Amino acid sequence: MWLRIIPYILFLLIGQTTGILLGRLYFDKGGNSKWMATFVQTAGFPILIPLKLFLVSSPTSLRPPVYKLTLLYFVYGLLVAGDNLMYSYGLLYLPVSTYSLLCASQLAFNAVTSFFINAQKFTALVLNSLVILTISACLIAINADNEANTSNNTGKGKFALGFLCTLGASAALAFNVSVAQYSFEKVIKDNSLNTVVCMQLYPFIVATCVCVIGLFGSGEWHTLNEEMRNYKMGGVSYVLTLTFTAISWQLASLGMLGLIFEVSSLFSNVIATFSLPLVPIFAVVFFHDKMNGVKVISMILAMWGFLSYIYQHYLDDIEAKKATKVKLDASTELF
Repeated sequence: MWLRIIPYILFLLIGQTTGILLGRLYFDKGGNSKWMATFVQTAGFPILIPLKLFLVSSPTSLRPPVYKLTLLYFVYGLLVAGDNLMYSYGLLYLPVSTYSLLCASQLAFNAVTSFFINAQKFTALVLNSLVILTISACLIAINADNEANTSNNTGKGKFALGFLCTLGASAALAFNVSVAQYSFEKVIKDNSLNTVVCMQLYPFIVATCVCVIGLFGSGEWHTLNEEMRNYKMGGVSYVLTLTFTAISWQLASLGMLGLIFEVSSLFSNVIATFSLPLVPIFAVVFFHDKMNGVKVISMILAMWGFLSYIYQHYLDDIEAKKATKVKLDASTELF
């Protein structure tokens, strides 16, 4: 099992960290289109097509009706597009260190959605992590005035908008991953890798179409040529930044959906949260963000919350192995 899980973990950690940093680079060097930043989070879906062609589908008798799958992929794609747009606003208006630490609240939100949608049980460790991550996000909010004063982009109003959008996106992501787990277990009911790829490929096509409509409907497409010409690192770097951002988010999404498929939405979010405290360290190096005492404390609390979940998963794994052993012993005694 771990041989299948480890690649997904690496995809999620590398893809998410790289995607966040490249997204911030796009805005820092002259990019200003929220819809373009949202577009690249799903537009890399063509790299999944070769993988889809080589994967074997489940027998037709095991698959749900086409209309049900179509509706599922369409609705999930709309949810992904809305979530990504909110993340783009957050990344535009917040320093990347603040953004990444605030994203840690998605784990707390996911604890709630997993409880109601996926029947995830609450334990003392889960509750401990929920409270700690909430405190971590509140510390960032308390520090908002100082961040707004030092932000290169905006004043307090837009900083508050970025804060609220990032918090809303974290809640939306928590809901989305719980819906994905529910879909794997209750709707699709297919144990092949093809399920994971389809759950990413088709909704991402929908989300990308939504972004194209938003890009033209908002009028932001008029500014893209000028944006590329004025990009501080040059036009080629502009294209490469967007291209590698798109690839990074495809890897991250494949890793997240793979972990949801193999383990649970909660475990997937735990791994995603693990990378978030690492992003501020890179942000200090590459973007010269300030790492003040409040952020350090927030980062430590986020790590504490992460370790609480990991320990709970460790205990659950031990419990599952004991239950399996008891069943095997009982079966042996019967024979």
